[in-house]
Amino acid sequence: MTVTSDEIMKVVEGQTIVTEFLKTVEAHSDSVALRWMNADETWGEWTYGDYGRRAAEVAAGLRAHGVERGDHVVMMIRNTPEFHVVDMAVYMIGATPISIYNSSSAEQVEYLVNHSDAVFAVVEDLGFLDRFLEVRDRTPGLRGIAVLSDPDGAAPDGVLGHDDLHAHGSVDLAEAASLAQPDDLATMIYTSGTTGPPKGVMLTHRNICWTVECLRRSLPFDTYLGKRVISYLPMAHIAERMTSHYAGAFMGYEVTTCPDPTGVLPYLTHVRPDFVFGVPRVYEKVYAGVNAVLAADPEKAQKFSEALEAAKPIVEAMDWGTATQEQIDTYAFLDAVAFKPVRELLGLDNVVSAVTGAAPLPADTLTWFRCIGVPLSEIYGMSESSGPMTWTATRVKAGSVGPAVPGCEVKLADDGEIICRGGNVFAGYYKSPEKTAEALDEDGWLHSGDIGEVDDDGYFRIVDRKKELIITAGGKNISPANLEAALKGIPLVGQACAIGDNRPFVSALVVLDPDVAPAWAASNGIEFSSLAELATHPEVVAEIDRGLAEVMAQFNNAERVKKVRVLGEEWLPDSELLTPTSKLKRRGIHATYVDEIESLYGA
Repeated sequence: MTVTSDEIMKVVEGQTIVTEFLKTVEAHSDSVALRWMNADETWGEWTYGDYGRRAAEVAAGLRAHGVERGDHVVMMIRNTPEFHVVDMAVYMIGATPISIYNSSSAEQVEYLVNHSDAVFAVVEDLGFLDRFLEVRDRTPGLRGIAVLSDPDGAAPDGVLGHDDLHAHGSVDLAEAASLAQPDDLATMIYTSGTTGPPKGVMLTHRNICWTVECLRRSLPFDTYLGKRVISYLPMAHIAERMTSHYAGAFMGYEVTTCPDPTGVLPYLTHVRPDFVFGVPRVYEKVYAGVNAVLAADPEKAQKFSEALEAAKPIVEAMDWGTATQEQIDTYAFLDAVAFKPVRELLGLDNVVSAVTGAAPLPADTLTWFRCIGVPLSEIYGMSESSGPMTWTATRVKAGSVGPAVPGCEVKLADDGEIICRGGNVFAGYYKSPEKTAEALDEDGWLHSGDIGEVDDDGYFRIVDRKKELIITAGGKNISPANLEAALKGIPLVGQACAIGDNRPFVSALVVLDPDVAPAWAASNGIEFSSLAELATHPEVVAEIDRGLAEVMAQFNNAERVKKVRVLGEEWLPDSELLTPTSKLKRRGIHATYVDEIESLYGA
């Protein structure tokens, strides 16, 4: 039965982030809320009672230092338990917390502090503090700064410390629950800025509460309390805020914080999470790592490949409820001998739902995970939709991002653009009515900027960004994302960027997979001292060219990538080449590799 936005709106009427968090604290005070690894590799934890008490103390500290209802507070804090405490504390005094990317330069800090009208900043350590102090005289609205970690007392006078925030008693919880109102500004998500300066996406308490209720109806859990998740992606991004912070506070998750996103894979084997969210690169690395290990034993790799092929139709039938008992028994055998050991090795053996989003994941990779018993699905949305727009955890179609989430209307505009309407749609861009009018039409439809397709079952597929479509010199409109997903189907390729705007044909930069390529080289007797050297080896180039012909066969001649340049150095998130969530920064890639690109066209 279709759920409407108004139905969810009735459920969340009167709710705010604070009211729902305090309900969790009262009902589950002794349940573990936040966990972290100490420097000596032991583990610490706080219960929901601890979480609530500490947030109430920090709220009192912020108020004592002049933060009032309606004020804006910027935060630069890694994925630590303190992030959750400080963020919730700001809500408890009716103010608005705004998390900014930890990679932000001093100049970016200056822009974000001034644009957001922040009056107070909370930073994690002295390194982050230095960026704020560097522009202190150019951020006149900022009345105070606190640093959470300053073990040697090196912060200058006037900067508050951790103890200062906990030295003023606690706010009254009943009062805290009454301050924020549903239509108050809950947070601003600053877009990562692939083009132009970042915009402040305004989300209200009602937006957040509506979206958490939508997700509650979408997740395949009988109960949510104590479900284990790992928080490791930037808290400045809506996906992480929604997945671990808001959903945790509302539903009672057990959140393990991982301050270094590149170190999340070892956390999997310790936490053994029930729910996993990751950008495609996380799953691609797991996939590549398993295949690199298998490549060292050709006989084992062959058997695993045969098990995968046998599992594909069975997994699909099981997912759609059409599997016979014989198929179910066959999969149970394959799982016991081939797949379960891999899941246990990876720490994914308890996963009930795994989700990928923020960028496309090759359909074959998603199918691989589902075949080995990791129920991976692809979600689609944006900051302006409070996160989710389309998604289903079950009845997944590889290559699609699922149907509309409960309560959200999603359709294609006349030009093929995906648009949506519902309680998750943002309140506008901060101080930018013109940009708001471009994104939100008079009927409340949010224009995503993405071109899509929809099938008869209501499942959407993303074609590409409207503004990123390649238009060749011959006038052909081509989706780079589809080509890049295909290129990553070449085993040696980990990352790819299609080139071809105003060019006679489409080419691409491809980056060697740092796990698969060395293993392949070793099995083929190729010696090398670096990935950069390996990228130029004739046998590597020839192998990628062979793969190029195979993966391009699905496209017509005008669309196909004709030539590639192989690179050895992996593109890292939060750089000139990738956003913090691993979206391509095409301008940055084009500028960095201008010579390599020109060489593809004979210049």
